[in-house]
Amino acid sequence: MFGISLGEGAELRPIEPWQAQEFLTHIERAREYAGPWVPLTALVTDLESARERLQSYADKQAADTGRLYGIWLEGTLVGGVLFRIFDTATESCEVGVWLEPSATGRGLVSKAARVLIDWAVLERGMHRVEWMVSSANERSIVVAKRLGMTKDGVLRESFPWQGVRHDMEVWSVLAPEWRKAREAR
Repeated sequence: MFGISLGEGAELRPIEPWQAQEFLTHIERAREYAGPWVPLTALVTDLESARERLQSYADKQAADTGRLYGIWLEGTLVGGVLFRIFDTATESCEVGVWLEPSATGRGLVSKAARVLIDWAVLERGMHRVEWMVSSANERSIVVAKRLGMTKDGVLRESFPWQGVRHDMEVWSVLAPEWRKAREAR
């Protein structure tokens, strides 16, 4: 199929239900590292749940309400980016990301997120792109800042995850801000 180069042997491309085994294998490698922040790591536990999760995103894509892409490094699936929410009526969407430990420190999440945000804003006319992150997830907050997002606020103890109620920070970038920053790059 198609892929978008992220440089240095990395590629962004769709991940589909027929790739459930590869997805499961990747999630198993990512589980401990991403698990404290990424619910996907708890939802995908076997081949059936991997296929179901990928099918749910295939259905979202068909309905134009979400999308899921994998990040491959030297041919191995090492992470992903997604539109958890994609709402054309309100012209807003939410981007989510994750990696396994072997792929960190290369800027892959930032590069892949830029591709998604470019597409959302420039091709699909999204006005607002959100990034929801636990206040304790410092790595993800750094990426939101690197992308030029603004911290809109904190939803205190709004996300119960693994026995802890997390404060969730809402970061966003608006289309005019994104276009201006893109021109400056």
